[in-house]
Amino acid sequence: MSGSHGSARIQKRTLLIVLALNAGLFVLLGIGGLAADSSALIANALDNASDALVYLVSFLAIGRAMIWKQRAAQLSGVLLLIFAAAVLIDAGRRWWFGTEPIGPTMMVLAVIAAAVNLICLMLIRRQHSEDVNMRAAETFSFNDFAANGGILVAGGLVMWLEQAWPDLVVGVLVAAIALKGGIDILRNAAHPEPAADEPT
Repeated sequence: MSGSHGSARIQKRTLLIVLALNAGLFVLLGIGGLAADSSALIANALDNASDALVYLVSFLAIGRAMIWKQRAAQLSGVLLLIFAAAVLIDAGRRWWFGTEPIGPTMMVLAVIAAAVNLICLMLIRRQHSEDVNMRAAETFSFNDFAANGGILVAGGLVMWLEQAWPDLVVGVLVAAIALKGGIDILRNAAHPEPAADEPT
């Protein structure tokens, strides 16, 4: 019993750390995205904001009944799907009205965000937990890390080509990653058994 309490305490501390880091990235990438007129950075900022909210919900779910954890994970998945739709709408608006992203700002912020998300991913994976909410948190961090790589490439292409389309493409790809992540989380929430019982 004491072991489970200790595990819950470690999970709570881990979620609080990644929550704070994602909230910080939301502010940094949001300001940077507006300054750089970057759809990809703004998409990543909104993603981090939804992540921070979900980490808070997951934090509150630790130690509670499985049904509570399932509801929290389902909320995580739904928020990711909503985020994906919002990013697609914003990318469409920018494509229609035009945009002038700043490549160097995109690249610098992408590297910073990638480093922070890698730290989050390592902290979560260190738990070796099959808890549905910890698995959702791992999905979020991995998605963010992958998106940061895309933004880095887009920033380089924007500088090289002097065109905005790479930024818009990555913004849409970030939405696609979030869409897949949301579906995966909802699937895991519907079948929250330990991974050992699941088909490989």
